[in-house]
Amino acid sequence: MRPAGTPRELRGKVAVVTGGAGGIGLAMGRAFAAEGMRVVLADVEETALAKAAAELGALGVPADVTSAESMEALAARVYEAYGAVHLLCNNAGVGPAAAPPLWEQEIGDWSWGLDVNVVGVLHGLRAFVPRMLAGGEDGHIVNTASGNGGVAPIPSAAVYAVTKAAVVTLSECLYGQLDGTPLDVSVLFPGPHMVRTGIFTAERNRPERFARTVPGPPARTADEVAEAMRAHGLEPAFTPAEEVAAQVVAGVREGRFWILPPSERTDSMIDARAASMRGRSAPGYLRR
Repeated sequence: MRPAGTPRELRGKVAVVTGGAGGIGLAMGRAFAAEGMRVVLADVEETALAKAAAELGALGVPADVTSAESMEALAARVYEAYGAVHLLCNNAGVGPAAAPPLWEQEIGDWSWGLDVNVVGVLHGLRAFVPRMLAGGEDGHIVNTASGNGGVAPIPSAAVYAVTKAAVVTLSECLYGQLDGTPLDVSVLFPGPHMVRTGIFTAERNRPERFARTVPGPPARTADEVAEAMRAHGLEPAFTPAEEVAAQVVAGVREGRFWILPPSERTDSMIDARAASMRGRSAPGYLRR
């Protein structure tokens, strides 16, 4: 096992990133490649995946995180190619478009969000962790969560908030269960502001089995979301995906559980939530 306090060596190691064809996933792939890692990108969007893999000289493997069989096939392909995995990033995620109150939201929205954001992470763990443990080498797992859920949920985005809160708790349980093994765990909170990714238009990848019975609101890009915020008197801010990837590299090197960039905004939300819990008071910070 890596001695405590010793920075993790990344050069020459193997990194697997789901949702790797764009956004934060691709930014992480670029950052890992720059560190001299052998990178594997997995994604359901095969055209974008092929382009991203060619750019990085990475192995691109089409994979659907909602399918246990697809993730097992991904793991088998990676171990066939490289014989080991040292860094697993369960990053694939979807954010259903703005929706009505959660008691009116279609069950397909919930099923899709849970299947990708929560069960998808579980499929990644089930496919790779046994192999990583059997290999006995120093390794790390990064699960992508969100401040929306893990820090303070945005009530209007209930599906996303609920599923990302689940990723945080799943990661905490995983951390406890991997005690005494060579594997570390991190939970990633991209931000502290919005990140320009394809998650805002994730509807393009929505499977037919999760289709709505009535048309939903039109998909909006990150910039269109920002314009809508300005129309309501809110000034949006963006964190570059490259900055998030740099935070991941630093967190993995240091073996940190919380990859949570320091910011007054984030800290104030954490404090408000903790104060509400300590005082057994209503979560007034959610009504904004």
